[in-house]
Amino acid sequence: MTDELLHELLAKPIGPTLPNRKTRPGDLTREVEVRGDVATVTVRGDNGQVTEDAASAYLRAQGLDPERWIATGFRSSTWTMPNGDDGISTRYTFTRTGHGEVPRVPVDELVTQVRQYSPNPVRPDGDHGFLVLLGDMQFGKIDGDGAAGALRRTVAGLNRAADLLTEYRKRANIGHVHVGWMGDHVEGFVAQGGANAWRTPLPLTDQIRLTRRVMLHALTVFAPLANRISMAAVPGNHGEAVRFGKGGVTRYDDSHDTESLIAVHDAARLNPNAFGHVEFYVPRTDELTVVLDIAGTVIAHAHGHQWKPGRHFEWWRQQAFNKESAMHQADLLVAGHLHHELIDSDGWRQFIQPPAMESESTWWRHAKGTGGAPGLIVALTKQGHTNIKEVVR
Repeated sequence: MTDELLHELLAKPIGPTLPNRKTRPGDLTREVEVRGDVATVTVRGDNGQVTEDAASAYLRAQGLDPERWIATGFRSSTWTMPNGDDGISTRYTFTRTGHGEVPRVPVDELVTQVRQYSPNPVRPDGDHGFLVLLGDMQFGKIDGDGAAGALRRTVAGLNRAADLLTEYRKRANIGHVHVGWMGDHVEGFVAQGGANAWRTPLPLTDQIRLTRRVMLHALTVFAPLANRISMAAVPGNHGEAVRFGKGGVTRYDDSHDTESLIAVHDAARLNPNAFGHVEFYVPRTDELTVVLDIAGTVIAHAHGHQWKPGRHFEWWRQQAFNKESAMHQADLLVAGHLHHELIDSDGWRQFIQPPAMESESTWWRHAKGTGGAPGLIVALTKQGHTNIKEVVR
């Protein structure tokens, strides 16, 4: 596995590298810290001397075989030394291979999926809706197979869902395809009061960029496939933009999960010929849910952190008691958050909870013994009935 796809999708336009002034050779100052399967090597010295090779050499000098460690990140800073030359300090992060190694995604396989996937270009009409429900990628998290694995599954799952649309059209006339993004697309740094920071090797901007570009991939895959396309995103607890202390927040819709879809909406508006039929929805100001009519089925979207496990119908009833809320009209509630597949019903109302796209929560595995069973859910709906559902793994 290689992580080249991660680097490609995280790429951003930057200015050219300016040549540095020549400096006199100086001595390197080095230090290493090893915590479990992660080693941090800091190298300081003249510009040009501070390289990954220098850091690897210092690992070897400390009795650590560089062949068993892979560089997974770095942070660099420069300053002006007393003699006027530039000095540089770089901190390299190495992960022990075979133990918590950041997976490497095969670039040939995934670039083909991202760039060359060509689903059926026909845009038919019909009275049924095709639902694609996914979330909890938690890009940036070190657990399981990390960001590379979650990225691979998400791209492959969206592509497989597009293939299944052709199969589902053998059962019904589908004119509306709806993609529900159920939140926690980023790991963020506010969960657990910031205690998850060490286990989150990707910076927040990279997490957001992955989310945005995966949503863009979904847009380009599904846009040609139906006369009506819609996408909705709701805020998750990990996607909160700001959290003060343990519980203080700004507006409830202040979320990287939803802002990513807003960015894709803005981009889509630049090409109305290709994407003018695509609708985008996020919660209203200071709200957490989105309620939409999809082929006659009223669907309420929530992340799922608003209620305790198993209390989804209780929460729904309480929300529906508010006559100002659209929840009393909903036929179907869809949510993520709890990371496992759950289908439930109460009378004719239904609840669908897709699995997480991340491979596991290591904390949960240590506490409960079970890992993840990642995937997304596709379903066929019409006039309040969502009777055909399938998990895509």
